Amino acid sequence: MAKLSLEKMSENLLIRPLTEDDPECISAAFAGQGWDKPVAQYQRYLQEQTDGARAVFVAECGGDLAGYVTLVWVSNYPPFRSRNIPEIVDLNVLKIYQRRRIASALLEVVEKLAGKRSAVVGIGVGLTAAYGPAQRLYVKHGYVPDGHGVFQNGRFPAHGDQIQVDDDLALYLTRDLTPPRAEESSAAVTAANDPQFQKKLKEMQEILENL
Repeated sequence: MAKLSLEKMSENLLIRPLTEDDPECISAAFAGQGWDKPVAQYQRYLQEQTDGARAVFVAECGGDLAGYVTLVWVSNYPPFRSRNIPEIVDLNVLKIYQRRRIASALLEVVEKLAGKRSAVVGIGVGLTAAYGPAQRLYVKHGYVPDGHGVFQNGRFPAHGDQIQVDDDLALYLTRDLTPPRAEESSAAVTAANDPQFQKKLKEMQEILENL
């Protein structure tokens, strides 16, 4: 269980594992904002957590439910499954608690857990505008496309295919969880402090400003 205090937040953020008291509470909270999240879904998550197939973390702000995230150790996405990449699935934050870095905190918790078993973690994201905030969040966290293109209903649509754009159409991303090697960090610092590097950088900035 991890207790975090986030910058620019007056509340204490508590991130904890899913418990047997949560399924009905989570379902009701999301139903209150018009999202269909059946109780059975979270009961299944709870059982999979007990079985060790899925880790589930719930975020609370001041004792009230704010959101949750899950991590599955064996992904249903073939490229992740073949490489034993754990997948972050179903990250959701209630609308009234969005834009408070709660999603980022949940990501950080599951990334830390995933890093205990894997050097890489994956996540899928929808392609419609409704997923825009999630797309931006994942990019900011260092996620990049896995290179396989879009995926829908168990297949990778090919060039020229006609498909329906819905919630099942997704792009999968990965993030490297290994820390940079010491020599790589040292090289970056050396370059940043190099007068010639700074001179070239300034020249490039001036060129861009005059375009």
